[in-house]
Formats: sequence, C-alpha cells, structure tokens
Amino acid sequence: MSETRTKSRNAPAGASPFAVEAGALPAEKFSDPQVTAKGEPRASVPLTKLETLWLNTGTLCNLACASCYIESSPTNDALLYLSQAHAERFMNEARGMGTREIGLTGGEPFMNPDILAILSGALDRGFDVLVLTNAMKPMRRHEAALLALRAEAGDRLTLRVSLDHHTKTVHEAERGPRSWDAAMDGLRWLSVCGFSLAVAGRLLPGEGEGEAREAYAALFEAESIRVDAHDPARLVLFPEMDESKDIAEITTACWGILGKRPEDIMCATSRMVVHRKGEPSPRVVSCTLLPYAEGFDLGETLAEATEDIALNHPHCARFCVLGGASCSA
Repeated sequence: MSETRTKSRNAPAGASPFAVEAGALPAEKFSDPQVTAKGEPRASVPLTKLETLWLNTGTLCNLACASCYIESSPTNDALLYLSQAHAERFMNEARGMGTREIGLTGGEPFMNPDILAILSGALDRGFDVLVLTNAMKPMRRHEAALLALRAEAGDRLTLRVSLDHHTKTVHEAERGPRSWDAAMDGLRWLSVCGFSLAVAGRLLPGEGEGEAREAYAALFEAESIRVDAHDPARLVLFPEMDESKDIAEITTACWGILGKRPEDIMCATSRMVVHRKGEPSPRVVSCTLLPYAEGFDLGETLAEATEDIALNHPHCARFCVLGGASCSA
C-alpha cells in the first residue's frame, strides 16, 4: 500500500483543528535510512527489550476522524481484523521474550469480532493489557463481558479512551457530530464501574500542556470521572502528526543536543502486528504509527523484528523524538 494516504471520504468536513502548522516537507528529506538530506548520519534506535506488543485489530471504526493518522473509518479495511489465532501466535512468542504488556489498537478494537477472545487470551497469559477505544457503542455492546474480565484481572486491564479535547466543540470538529456525548457516557460508565482508566487527548496549536491539564481536570471533576489529569500516564496528551509537513530530521548528534537517549523512544521497547489487506498473514512493523510505510516492515515473526530502527520518517521526529510521546502506558 502506498505510504501517501488520501483523506477519508467519511471524515468530518473542513480542516482539523489539530492541523500541523508547517510548510510542505522537502522531497529530499527522509529519503535515505542512513543519512539525512544534509548528509549527516541518521539516528537509529535499537530494541532494548520488547516491553509492549501492539496488536492492530483492524482499521474499521465507527468514526472517521478528520486527522486520523491511520485513516480508520466505517469503510476502510486496509488493515484486516486480526484473528484470535494470529493474535495468540504472536502473544505466545512475546511471552517467551519477556514482554509485559499487550496493547490493542485499531480502528476501534471493539469492532473486531474476536476482541473478547483476544482480550481473554492476553490476560490468561499473564500480560497487562491496554485497550485504545472511543468508548462508544462498539465497546458498550460488551459491558457484561468487560465487567467479568475486570473482576478477574483487576487493574491488569486498562482502557484508554480517546477524548480529543476538553471541549465538545473541538472534539466534535475532529470526530464528528454526536461523538462527544456518547464518549462521555462511556467514560462515566468505565469510571463508575471501577475500571483502570486513562484518557488520550491532544493539544490545540498554541495551547499549553499545563493549561490543557487544568481544563481536563475541571471536566473530569464535573463529570465524576476518575482520571488524574495531572498524571501523564492517565491523561496522555499527544502531539499532532502530518507526514506531508516539514520537520527536522534526527541525526546521531541530536541525542546530545536534545538531551534524549535512543532507549527513551517508543521503538526501543515495542513492536506492532498488522494484517494488511491482500497479504496472506500478519506482519510485524516497527511501531503503532507506521503500519504502511516502506522500510518499517520487519518480518513475519517477532524474532525477525529485533533490528535497529532508522528514524527515517517524519513521525519519528515529530511524534517520538521532538514530541516526546509514546503510545505505551
């Protein structure tokens, strides 16, 4: 599949309020995995330990958000539903590698018909499990089963709900009409039922992190939602991504300049499994952000996927290194 993605026909009309403010990315950038456009050695990240194995459950979703990096929608099946059998094969391999956490992402994971079996299989194998969800109707169909899983697993099962902003207006500009009330209702249900709960939000251009956390905290208090907005593990605020917009390339010298280490970057401790449409079986990719990008497909097994990752994509720079973000708990 092409690395350049077109905007979903089902996405909300108009520009996303979270649009990246930058010029177009020059064609010579991120073109060579070894060196940057300036001829400097490109930074890479070794796998230190596979702490988190992400399973992409499929790109189908009940929403079509304006700036979804993976273009999930009710019609996009570019990534097929991951089957229970395929998921368990990778979980068995991960258990032998000492992996601590299974992350489930999509699309909307609760649209996958095997989701409950995959969840049960991960918890039965002793993994902590993190599920990324919009907490809307697909999740609510499984209330009884989720309550049973919570009774057995306790806080080893965490649900992270996407709430793009602390205001209904901005959230619905991104996610579409009538998405706010349903998400808030799902959040309240999870909170009242005592689930281990987190929220994923985003910062508007020019909005400070402290300002956003205070606003989310006020919202959570008003809605009686048990999430500590000042805990970065419980309210995760992600930077925006647009691979068509200019961003600095990361060189080996940047580690010292930025005061960062390769082992702090997401691909030092995680990999993701995807099943692309038209391919006979799932593949392993470097991280949650790059399911299609050429050069980031690492093979059919986790054992094959231990090579160093060259930071040869705008998302590597904007999200992980300069943005300091990670999808893992």
